[in-house]
Amino acid sequence: MAEPRIALHVSNQKAYVWDVDSIATLRSKHHICGLLTGTLPHLSQQNVFLGVPLVLMPEEVVFLMEREVAVIVDDPKAHPPPTKSELTQWTNERQSSIKAQLAQMEAKENKGSSAKGMTEAAVRKRIEREARRAAKAKQTVDATGEPAAEGIEVLLIPDPDPRPATPTPSISTTTIPYTVSVPTTSSSLPWYTPSTPHASYTTLKSAQDSGVWRYPSDKYERARCEVFKYLWEKGYFMGIGIKFGGDYLVYPGDPLRYHSHFVATVLESPKSVLRPMEVVAHGRLGTATKKAHLLCAWDEEKGEVECLSIEWAGFG
Repeated sequence: MAEPRIALHVSNQKAYVWDVDSIATLRSKHHICGLLTGTLPHLSQQNVFLGVPLVLMPEEVVFLMEREVAVIVDDPKAHPPPTKSELTQWTNERQSSIKAQLAQMEAKENKGSSAKGMTEAAVRKRIEREARRAAKAKQTVDATGEPAAEGIEVLLIPDPDPRPATPTPSISTTTIPYTVSVPTTSSSLPWYTPSTPHASYTTLKSAQDSGVWRYPSDKYERARCEVFKYLWEKGYFMGIGIKFGGDYLVYPGDPLRYHSHFVATVLESPKSVLRPMEVVAHGRLGTATKKAHLLCAWDEEKGEVECLSIEWAGFG
């Protein structure tokens, strides 16, 4: 039985993946990493730890569509305006969810408050018990003129300190954890209908003919797609390489486990003009970041990719 295709939600010529299981499948089975871009308000280090959606490079979209792994969904058309009854039902369900979450939070807070009350009551009883014991010991001294008998503890209560006492930490100062459900996808909405005509496309050509997807549209973009496929077939993982002066970062395995070995720059053809300054810049930057720089060209006449690696070497 064929596996269901992964939905690529396209809007403004960008493809997003919202389903977490699909993101895991893309990475583990198809060596497609994309880039997580989702953030949450007030989340610390959200520039490091990002969440859904996953944004794909256009070459990744083309590769997945050619291999019949994914389907392009025109997100605006897949979300027609809801009817009045659908909107009312969704609003009621949302309000019920909010009330349930608030009730859960209130129950946890009440539990913490009762624990706090029990703690304060125990402290108060202890103070009263010690005060009674001290009063009894004082009565014994006044009546006999002798110190209190052995075995009776005398509680000495110091004069009150005029400075305000530091409050003792209690359970109330601890933040009580709670969970708030934040939906990350609209695919569960009643009016979400990707099966609507002209909302889903199973082939790259049909998506291009409709205007939902235009990549690749010229010779250079076709070269990028062919270079991406060539490196993928060699077993490499690809990431965005702009911060290292190239088009792709090329990893020997999953980027979570390996550093990239190459920075790849795509040339339109083997006859493309390359200035000496570019060769020097690529070589020095790649070597400085402990990588080799790949110059990759797509030969449309031969139907093959040619690669040349550059490293900076010192000569004595």
